Amino acid sequence: MSDYSDIRVVVGLDFGTTYSGFTYCHVSDGNLVTNDQWPGEIGQLKTNTVLQYDKNYMNVESWGYSALSKRPNKKKKIKNESKPVELFKLHLGNLSENLKPGLPVYYENAITDYLQKIGELIEEMVAMHWSGIDFLKNVLIVITVPAEYSEKDKAIMRECVYNAGLIKERYSKNLQFTTEPEAAAIYCMENNLKVNDLDTPGTTFMIVDCGGGTVDLTTRRLLEDKQLSEVTERAGDFCGSTFIDEEFLKALRKILGDRAINSLRDNHYGQMQYMIQEFCLNVKLPFTGVKSEFSNYEMDIEDVVPVVMQYVTEEVEEKMEEADWVIEFRYKDIKSMFDPIVERIITMIQTQLDNNRETCSAMFLVGGFSQSKYLQKIIKQKFKRQVKNILVPVHPISVISRGAALYGLSMIKSAPNLDRMNSLKFVINERKLKYTYGIRVCREWKEGDPIKRKRPNGRIYKFRSLARRGTVVKANQEFTLNITPEHAAQDTITFHIYYTTKYSAQYCDEDDEMKKLGNLIISLPDVHLGKDRHVLFGLIFGRMEMTATAKNKLNGQNYQTTFALDI
Repeated sequence: MSDYSDIRVVVGLDFGTTYSGFTYCHVSDGNLVTNDQWPGEIGQLKTNTVLQYDKNYMNVESWGYSALSKRPNKKKKIKNESKPVELFKLHLGNLSENLKPGLPVYYENAITDYLQKIGELIEEMVAMHWSGIDFLKNVLIVITVPAEYSEKDKAIMRECVYNAGLIKERYSKNLQFTTEPEAAAIYCMENNLKVNDLDTPGTTFMIVDCGGGTVDLTTRRLLEDKQLSEVTERAGDFCGSTFIDEEFLKALRKILGDRAINSLRDNHYGQMQYMIQEFCLNVKLPFTGVKSEFSNYEMDIEDVVPVVMQYVTEEVEEKMEEADWVIEFRYKDIKSMFDPIVERIITMIQTQLDNNRETCSAMFLVGGFSQSKYLQKIIKQKFKRQVKNILVPVHPISVISRGAALYGLSMIKSAPNLDRMNSLKFVINERKLKYTYGIRVCREWKEGDPIKRKRPNGRIYKFRSLARRGTVVKANQEFTLNITPEHAAQDTITFHIYYTTKYSAQYCDEDDEMKKLGNLIISLPDVHLGKDRHVLFGLIFGRMEMTATAKNKLNGQNYQTTFALDI
């Protein structure tokens, strides 16, 4: 593939809601390396998707884990702390407005700032491993996005990546996108199906991606030549591991009171997060659900989070002093924090299996929460009769970034000494469209059309569907439509591209479901031919970024764009 002849390094970036990580490799050998060196911590395969700004929110002072968690310092005078900026990724996608967090900065700025910081680290790691790499020329970045992201969401991400300085041009091919479930499926296909003798065409497998904020399920079928198709549409819910942290805070509220926890959250957020991280390290991660393996967790308030002591009521203070400011959590307390979240995940999996009429041969548990021994045990107990192989890949927390890197390698078919990856081909063979795509067309007004939509020239604008929601499209499949000029003297045609969640629609402004995707303009120089000038317009769904094309059938001129959106 000549378009990628300059690429020497591929980076898979898992930009997550609560945690982010990246994997990089040189195309000459395809050896994947997942980063484990972050500001403030070493040995972790991901870091927090968090920014700490200065008091004016103009400059980033820290990012990642160091921006979130602050160890209490008893020698320093206690004072209010500025709150870090987090969960800004939730402003993309179709989340209800009331569920999106309030931010002191524009979410696009926060995304850009975070990508700039993690991008600096990526560039540093690439330079450390290989000399002579021109980052903007020789590095292909593949960013994973949620499956429900629209074309506009991906365009916003692209703009943020450009503003962060990770690509040289806005529409550079050195930036590509794949969805999080697709990246996970690619990694599991390459590294687990063959090992477990499941690499037979027709094998159906489920990816259970258990992250910090969300749990996402997708089911795939392995086709010939190591390609994949989608069996059922995605299922997702907000029931990730951070909801166990919320249950932990609820338990503390019952002991220390609402005022104490609210004041801790509002005035000393970093110290609250330090307390939560201590809970995760000592309780959440090692919890297996086996009572004999559990030792009561004693949290010493004076050691872990002494600042909260000033906010408790006199009644609570008396009780806590009697207990030497130690809170003890027993087995049943911890289990009660896990069970509501685990039950929601179990229900999701069962529903997905019910929707799938075919036998599911394997289930892969990926994501940070899938490392939970308790969650693994419950899933295996519940579904061992329905799914023969329930597997957890090595380092499940890095599966998505590693899958993204594999996706990038699969695009570089001409890479030298990459025989194994050359056989991977374009691994996502089929996708099911989540939207109906089309363009605005101008037709003659007819009886039955709304009179208020009739234009002075006797014509009407309508929506013309090219690809309907739910359609299964193959890699690089194109949907086309033949268009002629509206006026004889026209020297250009502007294609107004729209998409909607509806299966069918008549007008481009009929409701809020219809969204403008962008424009594509084609030149029509042969005005003397009047309306007898044909243009073939097409939408290609070959990659995560849909390409719009227009070809002047008379002179062969071709136009295409990744959409210059009005963001």
